[in-house]
Amino acid sequence: MLTVAGAPGYARWEDQIRRTGGCSDPIHITGWTVTKDKTTGATLHQYSTANEPGTRLRIACGNRRASRCPSCAWTYAGDTYHLIRAGLAGDDRRDIPATVREHPRVFATLTAPSFGPVHNRPASGRCRCGTSHTDGDPTLGTALNPDTYDYAGAVLFNNLAGTLWDRFAKRLRREIAASAGLTQRELIEVARISYGKVAEFQKRGAIHFHAVIRIDGPVGPDTPPPAWATTELLDASIRAAVAHAYTSVQVPAAGDQPARTLRWGTQLDVRPIKAFGDGSDVTEQAVASYVAKYATKAAETTGTTDTPVHCRKCRGTGLSNRYPHPDSALGRCTRCHGTGLGEDLARLAIPEHARRLMAACAALQPLYPERMLVRWAHMLGFRGHFSTKSRQYSTTLGALRQTRADYRAAQEHAARGLPDVEPETVLVLASWQYAGHGHTPGESVLAATIAHGIQLNRQTAREALHDQLALEGAAS
Repeated sequence: MLTVAGAPGYARWEDQIRRTGGCSDPIHITGWTVTKDKTTGATLHQYSTANEPGTRLRIACGNRRASRCPSCAWTYAGDTYHLIRAGLAGDDRRDIPATVREHPRVFATLTAPSFGPVHNRPASGRCRCGTSHTDGDPTLGTALNPDTYDYAGAVLFNNLAGTLWDRFAKRLRREIAASAGLTQRELIEVARISYGKVAEFQKRGAIHFHAVIRIDGPVGPDTPPPAWATTELLDASIRAAVAHAYTSVQVPAAGDQPARTLRWGTQLDVRPIKAFGDGSDVTEQAVASYVAKYATKAAETTGTTDTPVHCRKCRGTGLSNRYPHPDSALGRCTRCHGTGLGEDLARLAIPEHARRLMAACAALQPLYPERMLVRWAHMLGFRGHFSTKSRQYSTTLGALRQTRADYRAAQEHAARGLPDVEPETVLVLASWQYAGHGHTPGESVLAATIAHGIQLNRQTAREALHDQLALEGAAS
């Protein structure tokens, strides 16, 4: 650490780390870029990493997971917040009118079914085991009887949760059309159903979805929904779609596993979303913040590892690339001996409940090879995206990132005193190469200090803004 702090290029290294937001695992690149005027051929700007510390430029890793990089996850959460809120309150910069607030919209939570009793905190205060668990008790969510708990069913549900959501979304459109007395083709001509959702792991390791669901006009948020579209109709249609037989996934019997019909759980929660300041807990800001919070989390919240545990040689299949015959000794992967695992689950420092779920993925891999369960064992079988939306819900993460990139480019343009030129008259030549990632042990300590300072400044600014809004509200 002292060597890094005393190096001649430390000031520039610190500047690079601050520009990444205190990234925990920055990407290192080397190369150069030259900006020229197409008309005159004059060089407007040139840059090379030759004079940078270690001849490298460090850029943010962009990882969404808070367990990997809290700084980049904070940025991702902010983008998700604005994406979800734009679909609730509108955003003139994204061409989403404020009238979208008048559209029927609800905040729905679809949960997993029961796979066996677990330690919990019921309303009575006392768990089935006879104990009143505290909020941080590590036994919460673990099986009361591990020998009878359906670990196989739990990981299969996680693995097929994306398919189950797709069937729910299709059935929801049918239910809305039926409630309005329309065919599906007629529904498309007068209304559109949009949503933005995020996945969350419960303490028991089962996935469930939080979703903002909205009814728009035929073009999207720019057009008003038909008069028959109400919040009550949307609520009833969601409940009917979840309960319908179509909203299920059939898993065939294989080996010692019985045939299963996977469905959503009975704990369905649907709440109307209110505007800010009307006294409701389910406001636009609260919903957007809630979704953004869980967009940066994954299965590590259950205590499992946040890194893959599958064998890299066979990619978790357990089969040899040369002789892929599962019933033959020659067909097994020579590195993992057919297990598909690159890690010994018994030696991982994880809770026993999570270990059993990961072991269930390995046991089911030969029975359902197309599901790639071992490859996603660290996610307890879940293989979908944690944050998704329909096309017309609001803006996109790509558009939000481009806005930030344009803002940074304008800042740099002004700081360097470059002349104002039209983008069409500029030619950019560049050559970049990947040169590594991460920090040395000394750099990591200093980078963590920088990241903490940035986080503290953000928290202070947020509290100041909150106090200012509170004073303005009291004055009005």
